Amino acid sequence: MDAHPLDALLLVSFGGPEQPADVMPFLENVTAGRGVPRNRLEQVAEHYQHFGGRSPINDQNRELLDAIRKDFAEHGLDLPVYWGNRNWDPYLRDAVKQMASDGVRRAAYLVTSAYSSYSGCRQYRENLFEATVGTDVELSRLRLYFNHPGFVTPFVEATSAALASAPADTHVVFVTHSIPTDMNAASGGPGERAYETQHLEVARLVAEGAGADAWTLAYCSRSGSPHQPWLEPDINDHLRELAGDGVTSVIVVPIGFVSDHMEVVFDLDTEAAETAAELGLTFARVPTPGVHPTFVAMVRDLVLERAAADRGDEPTRSVVGACAPNPDLCAQDCCPNLRMRLPAAP
Repeated sequence: MDAHPLDALLLVSFGGPEQPADVMPFLENVTAGRGVPRNRLEQVAEHYQHFGGRSPINDQNRELLDAIRKDFAEHGLDLPVYWGNRNWDPYLRDAVKQMASDGVRRAAYLVTSAYSSYSGCRQYRENLFEATVGTDVELSRLRLYFNHPGFVTPFVEATSAALASAPADTHVVFVTHSIPTDMNAASGGPGERAYETQHLEVARLVAEGAGADAWTLAYCSRSGSPHQPWLEPDINDHLRELAGDGVTSVIVVPIGFVSDHMEVVFDLDTEAAETAAELGLTFARVPTPGVHPTFVAMVRDLVLERAAADRGDEPTRSVVGACAPNPDLCAQDCCPNLRMRLPAAP
C-alpha cells in the first residue's frame, strides 16, 4: 500500500492521569486559563478517586496503537505509529521530538475526536503547531470522521444488539460532551453550529440503522464557569424529563466518544446509571468504538486517503449520511479560538 509522501502516523489524544498524584496537576493542565473554580476541580478530582486515581484513556490509547500497528502490518502498510497527548505524558512535544529524531519528515495525524469544535480539533492543531516549532516535521491532518462508516458502524451494531434485548418501548439517548454554546455556534465557521449538527446526523444514522423508534440527544461532562451557557440538556436532567413523560427504559449511546474513558465510565456508567436507578428506569449503555475492527480499519483508510490527496490524486472518500466528508484542510474561520488568535498546524 502506498502511503507516500507520508512516513509516519501520529495518534493525538487528550491524555489522563495514571496515579492519584497526577490528578490535580492534570486537571490544572486541562483548565489552564479558563477560570474554572478550585472547588470544581476538586469535585472532578473526586471522580477519578472512584477509579483509583487513574483514567482509563491512556490504556485505551495503548490498545488502539497496538491494533493500528497490527492492522497496518497485516495489510502491508509500512508506516510507524507514534502517540502524543495534549494534557499528560506522553506529551505531543515529546512525540514530535521523537519523530524528528527518527528521521520522520511528513506525518499524518489522527485526533481521537470525531467532530468539529475548537476543543475537538483546532485546539489540538494549535498544540501541534507549538510542538513542531524548531523541527523539520510537517503534518497532514486526517479528516474528522464523524460520518465515516468505520465510526458509525460500531454504534449501529452495538445499539441494535442492545435494543434486541430491551423492552419494546425503550428510548435511545445519544450522549456527547457538552461544550459552550458560543463554541458550538462557531464550530465549522461563524453560525455553522457544526458540532451540534454533526452529532444530530450521527444520532439519526445510528437510530435508523439500529431500528430505534424514539431517540434524543443529551450532553454530559459540563465544566468551566457556571455563568457561561453550555449545550443542554444534561443527561441526568434529561433522564428525569423522560421518566416524567412515562419512559421506563433507556439505552445510552455515547456517540461523542471514541473510547470508554472518564466521561463515559463516570458521567454515564456511574452518575447517569445512578440517576436512572433512582427514577426506576431500566438502563443500558452501549460501548464506544474502541478497537472495533471497522474503526481500526478506518484509520488505515484515512491514512491512504490523505496520502493520495497529498500526492495530488483524487481519493475515494468513504462517508455515510447527508453530510459531505470533512475537508483535509480546515477553513481559516473554522472552529476559531474565541479567546485569542494562535497559529495552528494544517
